[in-house]
Amino acid sequence: MSESSDKLESIREQKRAEIKSEMGENTDHTGATGDSPDEPIHIRSPDHFSEVLESHDVVLTDFHAEWCGPCKMLAPIVEELAAETDATMAKVDVDELQSLAQQHRVQGVPTMILFADGEVAERIVGVREKSDIRRLLEREGAA
Repeated sequence: MSESSDKLESIREQKRAEIKSEMGENTDHTGATGDSPDEPIHIRSPDHFSEVLESHDVVLTDFHAEWCGPCKMLAPIVEELAAETDATMAKVDVDELQSLAQQHRVQGVPTMILFADGEVAERIVGVREKSDIRRLLEREGAA
């Protein structure tokens, strides 16, 4: 059993390194689960989203649409929080990834879902103040 656990951890480390490389991060870091990029990660597929959730402890996911005015108001806040906090920010275009939006029961945009250790910790519908979102991240130890 220990051998399979070691093999699984090795695969996870390899995936983390691949994701970091794709995001242009320095792959010399150790402790990948705590590292967060300074810019939001634009999710390309459900598998990519799963990899991001597995690679980062706290992920705030912004489900948005290009045509959505409130989403455009929220975008700079998400970008600022990516640079200022230890949380990873992910952006999911609901028109491009409808299946992912349906899977997470997103019925309106913007919807933000905060994941902690891969589990849903909080769901926010609509635009919120930066300070309110920061407080949520602080509760998860990522501010």
